[in-house]
Amino acid sequence: MKGSNRNILVAVDDSDNSRRAVEYVADLIGGLPGFKVAVLHVIAEPEDDFFPTAAEKDAWMKREGERIQRVLASYREILLTAGFTDEAVKTRSTIKYCPSLAECILQEQPDDYGTLVVGRKGRTRTEEFLFGSVSSKIVDHAKESTVWVVS
Repeated sequence: MKGSNRNILVAVDDSDNSRRAVEYVADLIGGLPGFKVAVLHVIAEPEDDFFPTAAEKDAWMKREGERIQRVLASYREILLTAGFTDEAVKTRSTIKYCPSLAECILQEQPDDYGTLVVGRKGRTRTEEFLFGSVSSKIVDHAKESTVWVVS
């Protein structure tokens, strides 16, 4: 088993399902001593030819980073309100080229975080068949970790 069961990584975006995943962790564990939570958002770096100019790409990356920082701050507040201490909650956003968002999330999971929590997107069976599911891929590829999928 990877790391300590008391260290939980919550991989998020700005969706309602991610908010529910954070709220689930807050409700289930908030206030219990010894637990740490890291909230992670991976910004998938667009392909080089996605933007007409480097300046437009830089402007988008800046706006996206600022937007995600606000989202992470709101998730942090949920955890603090539930009883986690300031030292027990970390937030982090990273920009990576991600052919597979699930793989990027798994690569970003610290070794001492044994539990990974993700929200499940509300996709139809057809959409999931065509596009795949980040949460399903994480469940399939996570090694030595516990995975909680919150829907």
